[in-house]
Amino acid sequence: MALPLPLEIVAGVCASTLTIGLLRGDTASASIAPASTAQFTAPSATARALPPVLQGAIRGYLLGQGRLQSLGLLLLRLAVGVMMIHHGQDKLADPQSFASNYVAALHLPFPLLLAYAAGYAEILGSWLLIFGLFTPVGALALSGTMAVAGYHHILTSGLNIYVLELVVLYLGGSLGLLLLGPGRFSFDAGIAQELLGDEVQQAEDGVMAASRSRLTAAVSSPSGAV
Repeated sequence: MALPLPLEIVAGVCASTLTIGLLRGDTASASIAPASTAQFTAPSATARALPPVLQGAIRGYLLGQGRLQSLGLLLLRLAVGVMMIHHGQDKLADPQSFASNYVAALHLPFPLLLAYAAGYAEILGSWLLIFGLFTPVGALALSGTMAVAGYHHILTSGLNIYVLELVVLYLGGSLGLLLLGPGRFSFDAGIAQELLGDEVQQAEDGVMAASRSRLTAAVSSPSGAV
């Protein structure tokens, strides 16, 4: 049974709020530390086993965005994820109908099996995008189903923009997240920060803590009194 759209939206907002709360909690605890203790966190043993090039690539993909960019990616993840869930639910509500009307038209083998696979891929991929967990997997799952849907629409209706527009929007959003990453407000970024250390964020926190300490010292000193 398909969930009502308002419930899907509430679930997405709760998931994103939980993600931001967890990450902001870690950032806040780091930023209030004294300047003398603002040191870079060494990567874990698992991370040190990775080649430096791979470590840099993971940092750039998951931790390379600023807060404003990450907010934009969070909104994109929520928009694509929340709106795509019900498409998967519709497929699983009547997989035989979807297999007969859509998959069979593509002359693919095992249409009923592929109907189930498409439905579960869209539901699982949507939730992965909403949480920002294994984001490339979720984005790839949605990109795959939307690419097949686009091919089906072109095959049956030609290059009709009114038929293709929704598929193209979903496909573009999914591919954008696949290429750009989930942003800092995601579980992927939190895991990467824990394993690899976030040198950029820690440097920012160190500068903020040092500035706060200097300001406190200036205000509390006799010469800084008005």
